[in-house]
Amino acid sequence: MARLAAASLAGTAIEFYDFFAYGTAAALVLGPLFFPTFSPLAGTLAAFSTFAVGFVARPLGSLLFGPLGDRHGRRPVLIASLLLTGLATVAVGFVPTYDSIGIAAPVLLLVLRFLQGLGVGGEWGGAVLLTAEHAPARRRGLWSGFPQIGPAIGFLLANGIMLVLSAALSDAEFRSWGWRVPFWAAGVLAGAGLLLRTRLTETPRFRELAEHGERATAPLAEVVRGHWRLVLLTAGGLAVGYAVFYAVSTWALAYGTEELAVDRTVMLGCIMGAVAVKGAVTPLAAHLGDRFGRRPMCLAGCAATVVWMFPMIALLRTGEPPLMFLAFTVALLGFITMFAVISAYLPELYEARVRCTGAAVGYNLGGVLGGALTPVVATAVSHGGGPPWGVAAYLTAVALLSLGCFALLPETRPTADRPLEGRPAVRPLETGEAPA
Repeated sequence: MARLAAASLAGTAIEFYDFFAYGTAAALVLGPLFFPTFSPLAGTLAAFSTFAVGFVARPLGSLLFGPLGDRHGRRPVLIASLLLTGLATVAVGFVPTYDSIGIAAPVLLLVLRFLQGLGVGGEWGGAVLLTAEHAPARRRGLWSGFPQIGPAIGFLLANGIMLVLSAALSDAEFRSWGWRVPFWAAGVLAGAGLLLRTRLTETPRFRELAEHGERATAPLAEVVRGHWRLVLLTAGGLAVGYAVFYAVSTWALAYGTEELAVDRTVMLGCIMGAVAVKGAVTPLAAHLGDRFGRRPMCLAGCAATVVWMFPMIALLRTGEPPLMFLAFTVALLGFITMFAVISAYLPELYEARVRCTGAAVGYNLGGVLGGALTPVVATAVSHGGGPPWGVAAYLTAVALLSLGCFALLPETRPTADRPLEGRPAVRPLETGEAPA
């Protein structure tokens, strides 16, 4: 399990490194480089719109890779999604700016961001099923939580490189070529990830389905026909996590540097510190999900978000690094209270034959609802001289929506009287435990 968890964590770290590098670049430089004819505000909004395209593509990626995982195995999904995301990310680093090729520049950026989203949309389902379908039932939450550390590591890698380059280079050098370096580095990371993933074995649960002829022939049709309500509820529940994370990691970065005139290295440092705390706390939150249940943890995270959004904006508005760090840290702790257990919760909600499709579609559709719109909406409502209370109101509304969705979902944590998927007993290969 330790080897599998490490492989799953490394893969999600690499793929989300690719995804987050674009978000940071969109907040810092893509507006003036690719939309120079726009005003500063309009340029930032346009850059965030290309950022949002990746989220729109993610459910399409889950529709592409999810059925592949249910029909042919989880392992092929892990390899194909990493290859697609890695190649698209490296290509972003070579796109000429608007001054060189005109309107073709933002169009190319848009296409590559779409391909990034397709790859990431397929990544998550395969990565969490790799651990969830190997793990013992009573520790499924803990082991499945390790892939959720990967996004934090990917974020720190992407922004760490941006921070070093931002501090070491002049503003002209950073805008000329420095911002491209993190995208070029993605090629090395993707190569390492592919080497690691080609050595993985298929999950025991999928092998069991294949041996008994129980694989779904049309998993997407089965999900739409029999699990559409579950998909909508999980997407609505997850929306707040995406909204909070990208409000902190993307919108706040642009707002702090442009509206509050805080140095970008200071803003990156505050955000990275908060993300590091989030990553460190993830295993604990996942373990608590095994102890107290998945649904209570999700409800607690939503409630904490409702309470914290207005204080977060007030602390951000001060422009003081310690207070901004506190604002971001508490917000991300509420986020990870939910997302640490999601990698066990979603697979347990769906039956095994359509699990890769159902879990991936619900997870990535939540990204569209919460992640795609948040930087755009937050930037639009925060423009002006006063505190951006509209952002706090928007995030609070999303949190209340998610709270209602989680309240309608069942608990899935396996217990003696409630085994996985409602079966009379948990089958050994379902949990990863050796047969008696």
